[in-house]
Amino acid sequence: MRTYDLSPLFRSTVGFDRMTRLLETALSGEDNGNSYPPYNIEKLGDDQYRVTMAVAGFRPEDLEITAHPNLLVIQGKAKEQEGGTFLHRGIAGRAFERRFQLADHIRVNGAALENGLLHVELLREVPEAMKPRTIKINTGAPVAAPQIEAKAA
Repeated sequence: MRTYDLSPLFRSTVGFDRMTRLLETALSGEDNGNSYPPYNIEKLGDDQYRVTMAVAGFRPEDLEITAHPNLLVIQGKAKEQEGGTFLHRGIAGRAFERRFQLADHIRVNGAALENGLLHVELLREVPEAMKPRTIKINTGAPVAAPQIEAKAA
């Protein structure tokens, strides 16, 4: 297994701590092979995304979606199966917690459960102050810098 040393990035960057943590987590494979429940992440448009999770057998009251700054947490509560003796149990009904790191300015726009699929809609809303703006170039005489202080000669 390869290991990557990201410490040189810390010497020459400011404010990218979160990004380096994400890289370290991704490179170390801290997911531990947990693939339950399966999910898709779709890009629907320039600023629209959807997380779709297969949660067959879960009711809306068994699921909890929590949006933190830069983090989406989806939890499923385990439910007790009543009666019956299973000869084979292939439909998982165990509790789960799935975390998704979100980029800046991504917010949860809504969620829906249909046909055993949980759809969580995400929307990127960049504040007006963060959007690129065009700077007008003036032509003509150069603008003189204001004089702050003058000494008598």
